[in-house]
Amino acid sequence: MDKIYIFLAEGFEEIEGLTVVDLLRRAKLDITMVSMTQALAVTGSHGIQITADAVFEEVDYTDAGMYVLPGGMPGTLNLGNHEGLVTLLKKAHAENRKIAAICAAPSVLGTSGILEGKRAVCYPGFEDKLTGAEVSEDPVAVDGNIITSRGMGTAIEFSLAIITEFLGEEEAQRIAASIIYK
Repeated sequence: MDKIYIFLAEGFEEIEGLTVVDLLRRAKLDITMVSMTQALAVTGSHGIQITADAVFEEVDYTDAGMYVLPGGMPGTLNLGNHEGLVTLLKKAHAENRKIAAICAAPSVLGTSGILEGKRAVCYPGFEDKLTGAEVSEDPVAVDGNIITSRGMGTAIEFSLAIITEFLGEEEAQRIAASIIYK
């Protein structure tokens, strides 16, 4: 099965990052937490430190099925300023690989030209950074190989959309029921 990589930069929104990891692991999807620093320890925007599975430069991404970007500040800025990640995302987009981003992080995709002609959503105030996208206010937007979501309050729906992409609606509904979601 294709691996899913979630990129954790200093200042990432903890709920957006860890909800994705938690729910995807419940669904038995292969998700790897990747530190964007030189160390495995990454501190979120609210001072919660987590230990990633790998460091960005040490990962071979040839088996990637999806790349996931959590939002938060300054996490989103740190993702967008990481040249290696931006290059990887542009290459992934050119190869039609799946990319998902939540909250402010869709702005990284927008400023990289990845949202051109796609339906996308983001945290309010970042719409101008979704260059070329058809912006809506839905909690989650799925358009081809791109999934975007609006923020911490939509993290479960975002995670379920990723599960649906890989395992189908029935498995996403099973996971939602298991956590007493809606």
